[in-house]
Amino acid sequence: MKFIRSIALAGAFAAFAVPAFAHDFAAGDLTIDHPWSRATPEGARVAAGYASITNKGSDADRLIAVRSDIAASSDVHEMAVDGNGVMTMRPLADGIEIPAGEEVKLEPGSFHIMFMDPAKPLVEGESFAGTLVFEKAGEVAVEFAVEGMAGPSGHSGHNH
Repeated sequence: MKFIRSIALAGAFAAFAVPAFAHDFAAGDLTIDHPWSRATPEGARVAAGYASITNKGSDADRLIAVRSDIAASSDVHEMAVDGNGVMTMRPLADGIEIPAGEEVKLEPGSFHIMFMDPAKPLVEGESFAGTLVFEKAGEVAVEFAVEGMAGPSGHSGHNH
């Protein structure tokens, strides 16, 4: 009987633990899945933000801006490798299109958010507020989870 109670209790704790990993935000037809950033060392001049954005609607939308109190400014960026193998990073003045019925991943080595001149180091296990601004869906308040330098762990379905 004690064994059955222990299993039931463990199941109850697991049920309460799930929301800690549920880290999704929505606005209209858009779902923003697990916004996160890497921990940064003292004195870091930039930090990056990542997430997956799914558009369940029939019209494209566009991520056009990002804001956060943790940084002096924030931009939507793209990292790419040119024909000569040179890695380039540039702000996207027109933002990132989120096509209808598709998912766009902001991830290391691709599209991402740059937080310029963070006010303090980002510490693993903490989080910070941000706002994603979409052309059609408008402003979406999100919470960026600060992960270790290796990126998210224990979040199935993420390829970071």
